[in-house]
Amino acid sequence: MTFDQLIAAAATNEVIVPATWAQGRATFGGLTGALAYDRMKQVISPGRPLRVSFVGPVEPDKPVTFEAELLREGKAVSQTMVRLIQDGETRLVALASFGGGRESAVAIPPLPAPQAPAPEDCTPTPFMEGVMPDFTRYMEMRWCFGGRPFTGTEHREMGGWMQFREPPAVMDDAALIALIDAWPPAILQNLTDRVPGSSLSWSIELIHPRPQMKPDDWLLYRATTDQSGAGYGHIHAEIWTRDGELAAISRQSVVVFG
Repeated sequence: MTFDQLIAAAATNEVIVPATWAQGRATFGGLTGALAYDRMKQVISPGRPLRVSFVGPVEPDKPVTFEAELLREGKAVSQTMVRLIQDGETRLVALASFGGGRESAVAIPPLPAPQAPAPEDCTPTPFMEGVMPDFTRYMEMRWCFGGRPFTGTEHREMGGWMQFREPPAVMDDAALIALIDAWPPAILQNLTDRVPGSSLSWSIELIHPRPQMKPDDWLLYRATTDQSGAGYGHIHAEIWTRDGELAAISRQSVVVFG
């Protein structure tokens, strides 16, 4: 199933995510985040952009149902919560704030995008079954910063250009959320042995007014490891359009089993 097909299926309030969207034993976290976002969007007033955090794993090839709740809706901000339920258990809980714009005397431009070679000048990353997470068959990543997972580099930064291999119908917030989580945790490049790792928590902020993004546009991702030790890593990342506009900010806590 394509990304668009999964989003459409979730509109019925139940979806079975195929194993091709797996990330180890769990469903790809970017997809579960996108599904959670899409359900919360249905319970708020229109015209309020997203400000959100997500946590949790979901197993592939099993039905997932959604329980979305509007916690409070004020003049400008809607507070929502959604649970993803599987086998009678809560597998993901997401809290989100959707906030409309307001007048402000403060206007600070974002930091500029880093210098990077054009995506056409970067080496494509082909999908290698059994080596790469299954879901990466749907995502294209071209490295510009740091090293690849398990290469033993000493870099703090990791990232490059990204896009869907099969573009969705529109590059909306749900599609952007899914793309952002496609990259492996930056600390995996510092390891030499292949060990499992998973997100403990993930928060994301989407910048509004939202930059214009077409479904087949390349987006630039750069993550930085702030600190790592005792089996945990703390990472922040920024995402820009090809024109250098900041599109999103991500923060992630990661567990590494090795």
